[in-house]
Amino acid sequence: MPPDTLEFEEPVAILLKEIEALSMLPLTAEREEEIAGLERRITSIRAELYSRLTPWQRVLVARHPNRPIMLDYVERLFTDYIELHGDRRFADDHAIVTGMAQFRGEPVYVVGHQKGRDTQQKIFRNFGYARPEGYRKALRVMKMAEKFKRP
Repeated sequence: MPPDTLEFEEPVAILLKEIEALSMLPLTAEREEEIAGLERRITSIRAELYSRLTPWQRVLVARHPNRPIMLDYVERLFTDYIELHGDRRFADDHAIVTGMAQFRGEPVYVVGHQKGRDTQQKIFRNFGYARPEGYRKALRVMKMAEKFKRP
């Protein structure tokens, strides 16, 4: 099973392996059509699977390691992002991420929660558990946003 599929997505994983095998062969119009058909089947199977998830399967989807995290959204939505560090009293909490950015040409402040993907990032970000200095940092940035009348 591919690493980014869950155990209840086994039918999708099988089709993904077929697509991978077909894409290794020289591409012809026939193969491209076959790959497109398999991708349509994957879409329909996923729609059916996700329409009738059990509560535990919903938890697995919510905890999926490849779900977007705060910095993924920042990368895709904002330009000119500058991260702000520290609470100006004690230290910097890496679980809370704050910064200034541009959203569609308008300056904004960004505050979010970051957990990390791999073990090294999770340790650096304290597994997403904020400390008091993180809350102070978030409050400081929110007060800056209020002061400068920016969202």
